[in-house]
Amino acid sequence: MEIILIIYLVVSIALIGIILLQQGKGAEMGASFGAGGANTVFGAAGSGNVLTKTTTVLAILFFAIALGISFMKSKPTVETDSVIDEVITEQEAAPKSLEAELPTTEGGLEAEVAPTEQKQDATTAEEKLKDAQSKVESDIDKAKAKVEEKTEEVAKKEEKKEDETDK
Repeated sequence: MEIILIIYLVVSIALIGIILLQQGKGAEMGASFGAGGANTVFGAAGSGNVLTKTTTVLAILFFAIALGISFMKSKPTVETDSVIDEVITEQEAAPKSLEAELPTTEGGLEAEVAPTEQKQDATTAEEKLKDAQSKVESDIDKAKAKVEEKTEEVAKKEEKKEDETDK
């Protein structure tokens, strides 16, 4: 990405330099007093010289690189399908407790602690999942209510317009 930005910077500076080097088509003294042809207010429309062709190429490069950069930056870095995927990702990334990492033996305190915490982690994950699902459902219900309100408003406005046109 840095290389593309450096190329973009070089192209833009070169474009500015090439444009500043060019002389305007109406810059001659005779053109301002009417010495030019009737249809050539800004000079003859012949084929461009090297500077105008270079300007065209640099301008095309400038816009192409700008569109490419915007396309690359518009893609999300992490694609998640829903809130549920985010919760699962957070749970996988969450650090485990030290007791859960202890080796379990057939007796002793470690054997009793590790399974209990695993059960608690599972219930916590289920609770988070249920909370996320209920939040999504409530957000969907709110969105549906807003859509219905807007639909009713639009229908009322259309009825008013029809009544006004009928009168």
